[in-house]
Amino acid sequence: MTDNIFKNILLALAILFTLAFCTIVLPPLLSNPDIIGAFSAGFVNPYATGYSLDVFFCWAILAVWVIYEAKNLGVKHGWSCLLLGIVPGVAVGFAFYLILRNGQVKQSPKT
Repeated sequence: MTDNIFKNILLALAILFTLAFCTIVLPPLLSNPDIIGAFSAGFVNPYATGYSLDVFFCWAILAVWVIYEAKNLGVKHGWSCLLLGIVPGVAVGFAFYLILRNGQVKQSPKT
């Protein structure tokens, strides 16, 4: 897969998630701007709690990886992807980190 196709797929998925997130989350948040209540609603039952914990741990793993690659490979500006991992979500932060990293880390493709 060429780099441009890879980047376009990641960007499309990040945009799709952002649109879905905004469509689902923003209307109730605007009608009742209780951010703490909205945050705690992710833990209303064991299933929602499992998904919420998965998101938090995925963000933590991404944070460790961003810090590791910043120190060892010199990847810059990964912190901005961690902010995107908070809002709108880890799917967007991770996708943008892969795009950012792809432009900074030189790898030879498999032949």
